[in-house]
Amino acid sequence: MASPLVFSVDVGTQSIRACLIDSAGVTVSELVRPYPVPYVSPRKSWAEQDAEYYFSELCAVARELREQSGAEFERVMCMTVTVFRDSYVCLDGEGKPLRKCILWLDQRKVKDPRPLALWRRLLFALCGVGETVDIQRRTSMCNYIAENEPEVWERTEKFVLLSTYLNFRITRRMADSVASQIGHIPFDYRRRRWDRHGITRCLYDIPDGKLCELVPSGTRLGAVSAECATLSSLPEGLPLIATGSDKGCETLGLGVLGQEQAALSFGTSCTVQLTSPRYFEPTPFMPAYPAIPNDLYNGEVQLWRGYWMLTWFKQNFAEKEMAEAAVLGCSAEDLLNRHLKDVPAGCEGLMVLPHWTPTLTTPGARGAMIGFSDIHTKYHVYRAIIEGLNFGLMEGLENMERRSGQKVKELRLAGGGSRSDEICQITANMFGLPVSRVRTGDASALGGAICAFVARGEYPDYAAAVKGMVHLRDTFYPDMEEHKLYERLYREVYLGYYRTLRPLHRKLRELTGG
Repeated sequence: MASPLVFSVDVGTQSIRACLIDSAGVTVSELVRPYPVPYVSPRKSWAEQDAEYYFSELCAVARELREQSGAEFERVMCMTVTVFRDSYVCLDGEGKPLRKCILWLDQRKVKDPRPLALWRRLLFALCGVGETVDIQRRTSMCNYIAENEPEVWERTEKFVLLSTYLNFRITRRMADSVASQIGHIPFDYRRRRWDRHGITRCLYDIPDGKLCELVPSGTRLGAVSAECATLSSLPEGLPLIATGSDKGCETLGLGVLGQEQAALSFGTSCTVQLTSPRYFEPTPFMPAYPAIPNDLYNGEVQLWRGYWMLTWFKQNFAEKEMAEAAVLGCSAEDLLNRHLKDVPAGCEGLMVLPHWTPTLTTPGARGAMIGFSDIHTKYHVYRAIIEGLNFGLMEGLENMERRSGQKVKELRLAGGGSRSDEICQITANMFGLPVSRVRTGDASALGGAICAFVARGEYPDYAAAVKGMVHLRDTFYPDMEEHKLYERLYREVYLGYYRTLRPLHRKLRELTGG
């Protein structure tokens, strides 16, 4: 008898992907729809999109996949949806958006946050996170809307993540998984519930009534409504299973359940995630996130402008490769990656600081490159960006190992950058660890399907599901001689890089307003 299938949707920043996945982890049918317009920027550094746009794209990809897969679609037993994080929708009493969705890429800021109580300000200052807390409050979209669009905030009945909105449009139930609640919201990550009196409540004081219902991963959120069925061609009544965020699903889809593994994601942003049976802070005051298995946590360090930096490089310095790629029918990245082997490890003294966007641990950061000389070409810069991103992830992993007590011995890699054999090998050499890729083209979609098969009883637990559904495609083993050079560059140069430049970054902001 043919295996049942899960209709698994991965709503990404640049495209949406839908897959039919069986209980052996095989993608039976797949469709990717790049967005014609991923987002709009009414002002510099803003990023918005109509929330309904994503639902329309979800319906379109569902219709196309059902037509493409034919009779195979009759085996679908349920569906899952995973969505990029930290993106917000204001809804009225009928669940209709009151303004465009503000995406995670958006960099607008609050000018004058409401003052914190004196004792809180003193406490944060004593802990050395006063500047970080101020940045978090200024970059919170709920605070921005309350300050700059008070009439919208007054009319907002529900302030939800994009994942919540899509769940609502599919099922008409305003609910979401606890493993999807990642962003500037008052959420208690340790206890997997809304925060009542903790630090996130004082940073983002959203009234309880504006927040959605929360359910554990693996819960049946509802079923495809009649309206959604008409628009999407999905069967009315098809169950929707709660999963988690895109990165959480990706980590599960890479099979990272053990404490000796880590998941690297080379996408628009770069992340390194661990899975742990206990809660820990990856960096001070930065929470571990609820993993999809409801008894586990994902510690994470994120580089916000990850492989987007290669897109920036391509658009500004690779006009020749872009033109050649159009003729050859490949990507400009494919051509650029061929030159990686022409540049030695360490890029002959060129190094990149990849913190182009401030984070909790680098609140005053700007990107930087040091070590230029007349021997350097654009291919040196290209490889230095890749190495800089890996140095940042190495630092994040090292800090998480220290704080969690775990020791990672194997890396699993996903995201657009992972398609390059050259980048995979560089990564193995830099970390000094084996780097593996899985067979599936979308680890996030596979993670959603794993959650669904466990929830529906096809597997007794997540360990069994991972064993049955996650299959390695290939593994890259490190050149340990090259790793020795990278280790010295990391410890003797990179680790002091941000600390040395931080006063200059601060002065640049003061002088230029940037």
